[in-house]
Amino acid sequence: MASEHIENVTGTIAVPLFNRTGQQVGTVDIDPNDFGGKISTRLMHEAVLMYQASARAGTHSTLRRGQVAGSTKKVFKQKGTGNARIGTKRTNKRRGGGTAKGPKPRDYSYRMPKKAVRAATRMAILSKLRDAETIVIDDMNLTGIKTKEVAGMLKALNLTGMSCLIGTDKLDQVVY
Repeated sequence: MASEHIENVTGTIAVPLFNRTGQQVGTVDIDPNDFGGKISTRLMHEAVLMYQASARAGTHSTLRRGQVAGSTKKVFKQKGTGNARIGTKRTNKRRGGGTAKGPKPRDYSYRMPKKAVRAATRMAILSKLRDAETIVIDDMNLTGIKTKEVAGMLKALNLTGMSCLIGTDKLDQVVY
């Protein structure tokens, strides 16, 4: 069995706290135990593969021998011509014939257990927190705000290299 790489995250993680104008107003200490305290790269990898497999269309198709247009009659008689024996025009050996074992449409999706998906999501967020790829915004109340204002706020935050955005209701409670 392949060894699983599980990393325990200990101590508190200090995440910068920004306001809507993009200015840092402090830090928020996050306890890794709120997110499980462990990071399993294998479990996160399996969750990513599940999402990618579910996104595949699976619409590839080739024509098999019985689906190709053409007669099933023998091209010429079995004996007496001096040529090699030959059957139908639709065989996969001949040009224009069907494919022997080509792809057919199928569903590639599969499901992991719900608890495993939730654990992988928590581990991914914890990994982003640990690697300093997250910021926290103190006020993400978006009611009555126009898209232009939100775009300006995100531009002011300068989110280069960031891939996870977490908002809070209160300064002492992280919403995830």
